[in-house]
Amino acid sequence: MYAFDEAYCLKTFETLLGADSTTGQYEEVQKLLCAELDALGCPYQVTHKGGVIADLGGEGNALAVTAHLDDIGLMVRKLNKDGTLNVCPVGGLYPFYCMMENVRVHTRDGKVFTGTVCRSPNSIHVTEEELRVTPPDFRTNVCVVLDEDVKDEKDVRALGVETGDMVALEPRFTRSGGYIKSHFVDDKACAAVLLTVIRALREGGVKPDRRVYFYFAMFEELGHGTAWLPEGVRDMLAVDIAPTGPDQNSDEHKVSLFAKDSRFPYHWGLTNELRETAIRYGVDYVMDVFTPHYGTDCDGSVLAGYDIRHAAIGPGTANSHGYERTHVEGLKNTYKLLLAYIAKIKAD
Repeated sequence: MYAFDEAYCLKTFETLLGADSTTGQYEEVQKLLCAELDALGCPYQVTHKGGVIADLGGEGNALAVTAHLDDIGLMVRKLNKDGTLNVCPVGGLYPFYCMMENVRVHTRDGKVFTGTVCRSPNSIHVTEEELRVTPPDFRTNVCVVLDEDVKDEKDVRALGVETGDMVALEPRFTRSGGYIKSHFVDDKACAAVLLTVIRALREGGVKPDRRVYFYFAMFEELGHGTAWLPEGVRDMLAVDIAPTGPDQNSDEHKVSLFAKDSRFPYHWGLTNELRETAIRYGVDYVMDVFTPHYGTDCDGSVLAGYDIRHAAIGPGTANSHGYERTHVEGLKNTYKLLLAYIAKIKAD
């Protein structure tokens, strides 16, 4: 009953990917999430700025488990004279990770236009030297080219595209064997894991052994997704990707327990409880430290002044903030640890 439902998790991940949700533009993904929570029969509340907090039940000593549904992306900074769009990043998206990616431009009037992130100039056969030696830079030589017959900024403005419109990358989800490749594994894959846990508990008629909230945040990539917490929260657990790399222990097949990020160490006692749970329930895990450019929504809650213990876990993930890759075993081990910690259930 409590085995990891891989098919449901990956289907849910794909569904969440279908809603563009560059930080600040949360309405569509919020609607999808609330519909799924309704289908699961899980009560929830919606925060004033867009987050969704599912109530899993239980009594006392409340734990908030968080995963975020906002994505890194771009925003239109200005309309260029040649009809291309000058863009700036929303969150930690670098030019070299989005070159030649297909995008959707969302206007504030609800229109959607497709396009591509390009270099300017953009043909190796014409300007080889410039393209080869000059690094891409959003400010000077990277733009979005619309799939529209536009010649100048007046043509673009006539479409309804303007400064401040959102630009979302096409996720490009694919699976190869057990590997999952897509933009926005960070963090929609982890949100799908949380929903898979909710489904298992609801189907099994099990309540956690303490009060548990699953907090789906919408502003994590800018650092304030969970700057407000429900009353009574004593502990907080972020579920987010664990970047792999030459100096990292994280593995795409395993769940990582975070000892420290770029700001400060995670709570010694709560992290030890998670480690002991992983050992007791046979979860394949590693400990890791993430510096100098990593943080989770736990950091925002601590910096907001909440008197909480905080910890973080997540699946090993390659190519962070780019075209990311993880493995279904990493999602499974994250699921197993979370289920064991909040409900003392051993999953296959």
